[in-house]
Amino acid sequence: MGEPSREEYKIQSFDAETQQLLKTALKAPSLECTAACFETDGEYSVCQRSYSNCSRLMPSRCNTQHRNPGAVDLEKVANVIVDHSLQDCVFSKEAGRMCYAIIQAESKQAGQSVFRRGLLNRLQQEYQAREQLRARSLQGWVCYVTFICNIFDYLRVNNIPMMALVNPVYDCLFRLAQPDSLSKEEEVDCLVLQLHRVGEQLEKMNGQRMDELFVLIRDGFLLPTGLSSLAQLLLLEIIEFRAAGWKTTPAAHKYYYSEVSD
Repeated sequence: MGEPSREEYKIQSFDAETQQLLKTALKAPSLECTAACFETDGEYSVCQRSYSNCSRLMPSRCNTQHRNPGAVDLEKVANVIVDHSLQDCVFSKEAGRMCYAIIQAESKQAGQSVFRRGLLNRLQQEYQAREQLRARSLQGWVCYVTFICNIFDYLRVNNIPMMALVNPVYDCLFRLAQPDSLSKEEEVDCLVLQLHRVGEQLEKMNGQRMDELFVLIRDGFLLPTGLSSLAQLLLLEIIEFRAAGWKTTPAAHKYYYSEVSD
């Protein structure tokens, strides 16, 4: 899964009503902040500790703001998170943690799954219209791929990644490995970042498709024209990363990241 450190979500762009909607959805009085959310100067952080251990949140605020997540329209919450993820690349990188927190809170309420169902429905809708999204907004497309990979990284069924997301995630990565996408550094960067994040998990779920994806990546790396030097470097790095068992050797890290910084 993702990095264990606490991540902050800058949602100042949301209106006050939507901020409260998200805050409420992230909280459940019976969970002792299994998925707590606290406010700091207009930013909200998902905290994986309990309220009793959270020095940033006063008990009085717990009592006044800690509501039942089932009291809000969780399908609306799912749409809000997806919509914002398609517009904000920073938010899309870590929204999976927020979604995981809401699903955990919701599951304590008589096993409900309104939020998860709404989230997966929206992901499917955007997946079906992915070519239109890419044509309309390259940034929106990159945000979508980042978001769905983030969701795949966090959501589990019996501690196993959701099978329903495997092929859609693969299809998005295959699209990023097409020649017209490899000519755009934003898409190459997205492809490599997501493979670093979920590549090993995806290969365990379907190794054949990963082999096919890397055939495309290797072919793309050898394109005579259209690839920038940075794109070539990123593709070579991910090829070697997978070849090394989805690990970066110290020598490879020093070489590639010194080249990128230069």
